Amino acid sequence: MTFVNRWLPAITETPIRKTALGIAGLAVVGGAIAGPAVTMGTPAPSMDMTPTAVTQQIGDLDKGQPSKVLDVNYEPQSTYFYCAPAATRIALSAQGHTPSQDDVARQLGTTEAGTNSAEDTTRVLNNAGGKDYHTVAIPDETAKPAEMDRLQVDVVHAIDNNRPVVANIKGTAVDTDGMAHSYEGGHYLTVVGYDDHGRKVKIADPAEPNHSEYWMSTINLANWAAERGYSA
Repeated sequence: MTFVNRWLPAITETPIRKTALGIAGLAVVGGAIAGPAVTMGTPAPSMDMTPTAVTQQIGDLDKGQPSKVLDVNYEPQSTYFYCAPAATRIALSAQGHTPSQDDVARQLGTTEAGTNSAEDTTRVLNNAGGKDYHTVAIPDETAKPAEMDRLQVDVVHAIDNNRPVVANIKGTAVDTDGMAHSYEGGHYLTVVGYDDHGRKVKIADPAEPNHSEYWMSTINLANWAAERGYSA
C-alpha cells in the first residue's frame, strides 16, 4: 500500500542535482514546486561528531534508557504546502509552544513553492522557543553508515532533551509495519520518540491525520532524508 500526500499534485520530476540542504535548479520541495535555492554550507554541529565520537556515542546509547516518546500537540498541515510549518509546530509543542501554522510559515519564509531547507526549520525552532537545534546534512543519494549512526545519536540526544527532530525527506520509505510512505515531491515530518536505543524512531506525519504516527527504522529515515537533512 502506498501512502501518498493527499494534497500533492501529480508531478513528473526530472533528475536534478541537489545541494546538501537546498536545491540547485528546479526542484520539488515541501509538497510544491520551488525555484532555485541558495546553496548553504553545513553548520558546525553542537557536539563533537567526528567518526570516532559517533562510534563512542553509539556504544554509550545502549547504556541509557531504551525508549522515550515526547508528548506533542499534533495538528495536520492546513494546506498542501504547509508541511514544514506543521512539522515545526509539532516540534515546538513539546516545549509548550503552539503558534499557528500561519505564524510559523511566515517565520520559515514558506510560500506555495514550499520551504527551502532544514536550515530554515532549525532557525525557526531556535528563535521560536526551541533551543540548541542544529542542522545536519545528508548530502548524497543514500546515507552512509556513519550518517545513519549520527542520526541515531542525534535523535536520542534531542529527544532526551525534549527536542523533537524535524526531518526534510523525499521519496518513499517503509515503516516497521511494512507500510510505504511516499512523498516524491518532498516533505517535512517530525520525529517525536525513539525505541531500541534509537534504532527505531516514532514519526508524527502532518500530511495524513488518519495515520499520523508510525514507527520506522533509523536506517530507513536516514535514507529518506538523503540529499536533504534534518534539524535536531
